[in-house]
Amino acid sequence: MNDYILEMRDITKTFPGVRALDNVNFKVKRGEIHCLVGENGAGKSTLMKILSGVYKYGDYSGDIIYNGKVQRFMSTKDSELAGIAIISQELALIPDLTIYENIFFGHEIMNTNGRTINWNQTIVESEKLLEQIHLNVNPSKKIWELGIGKQQLVEIAKALSQKAKLLILDEPTASLNEDDSLNLLQLLRDLKEEGVTSIMISHRLKEVVNIADTITVLRDGATICSLEAAGGKVAEGTIIKYMVGREIDNVYPKRENKKIGDIALELKDWTVYDTSVERVILNKVSLKVHKGEVVGLSGLMGAGRTELALSVFGNNPKYQLLNGEIFIEGKKMNFKEPKDAMEAGIAYVSEDRKRNGLILIQDIKFNVSLTNLEAIQNGMVVNANEEIVRVNEYKDSLNIKTPSIAQKVVNLSGGNQQKVQIAKWLFSDPKILILDEPTRGIDVGAKYEIYTIINRLVGEGYSVIMISSDLPEILGMSDRIYVMAEGTITGEVSAEKANEQNIMRMATKTEEAYNE
Repeated sequence: MNDYILEMRDITKTFPGVRALDNVNFKVKRGEIHCLVGENGAGKSTLMKILSGVYKYGDYSGDIIYNGKVQRFMSTKDSELAGIAIISQELALIPDLTIYENIFFGHEIMNTNGRTINWNQTIVESEKLLEQIHLNVNPSKKIWELGIGKQQLVEIAKALSQKAKLLILDEPTASLNEDDSLNLLQLLRDLKEEGVTSIMISHRLKEVVNIADTITVLRDGATICSLEAAGGKVAEGTIIKYMVGREIDNVYPKRENKKIGDIALELKDWTVYDTSVERVILNKVSLKVHKGEVVGLSGLMGAGRTELALSVFGNNPKYQLLNGEIFIEGKKMNFKEPKDAMEAGIAYVSEDRKRNGLILIQDIKFNVSLTNLEAIQNGMVVNANEEIVRVNEYKDSLNIKTPSIAQKVVNLSGGNQQKVQIAKWLFSDPKILILDEPTRGIDVGAKYEIYTIINRLVGEGYSVIMISSDLPEILGMSDRIYVMAEGTITGEVSAEKANEQNIMRMATKTEEAYNE
């Protein structure tokens, strides 16, 4: 008989008007890496919030059996005391505190008097934990001094400091570059050897296939199947079929009858100098984007892609100096602020939809119409009826899955939040869409829908610049690809002649820039 550290039996959870989980059954073997997959809205995060005590006992029905005992967690503190730790997508670290302060925050090592903290012992124990997770940094560093990958590791050290034996990781690699992702996955394998069990939620199926011992698929709030996956026994296509309930033969939908038109946007020698760090952020960037074209912008993290997008959108901090020329449909422009860029027909869909793209506590209607209230105004007053009609049109055309445009955006799945962000910027009536990591943190089914929307838009004559860290996505969706490294364009290549190897060579500057 298999030794299960966790069994969740007949878990049902409802929200107003929605059954998020419907008699879900979920079992995890002791000492395995168990991946939980499913489309956005399938119930993965809800199930893990129940397990970790975010949703307390009584807010759901069913049983949690951990280490052979029925658990009734009333808070995350209860689950932590039992040896369960959850590491969410939004890291719960305090930037201005040191690493060691963060690791032991809330369960400090006290002196024998019980009233003061033993800082020397705290630092010693932190050093041991950092060594365990293979993070070679001084524990006295502030969190803000670390990259996101190292911050993720500190979160794991914090969990281990509480003697956690079951780690829950919700999209742990979503914001990491390839190297940091590989380091994190290797750490999970090392912790497995030390007896730590991991549950990992991920949309990156290549990682899932690579690391999982078992894969459980949720769809529409129900358990579809659990698959033995050790040694790569399960193919990505099999997982996709169970996730979406159908075969997706081509993840990147083909665009028929391409019509590439005149130049919509052109940059010449675009340079940004940051006076706060006395460094050139962008150095003589030149590129062109045609009407009806998807231009991919590739490069490693820190290459300057987002900085380029923000500078084109007129969103430059005062301490940055900008030189170079920008042309929209052949006309030289000068954007002092995003409003100028919007009036010229440029829209920027942020890579961070939750912080910079959407107002989560507001409803869909409010978010979508926000960029162009002038279009639905009668004098100084918004025409509420026209607003409802127009936003419903976007809801339908982008297939935003929601019972009503009065639904708060925070209650939508990641894929539907991303569609709302795209709808918001389409409402501004742009000619050029800059999409920064448009499918980050969303599932394969929602990705397919986003790709279909992109193809439809360029088919209607829009121009799209797509920034993505996902090389297969860049290759699958772009007509042309520019590669960036250290703030410069290191190469341009047509989609037909591009492959992962030559893009990576350009991104790491191991091959001279070239045009094809």
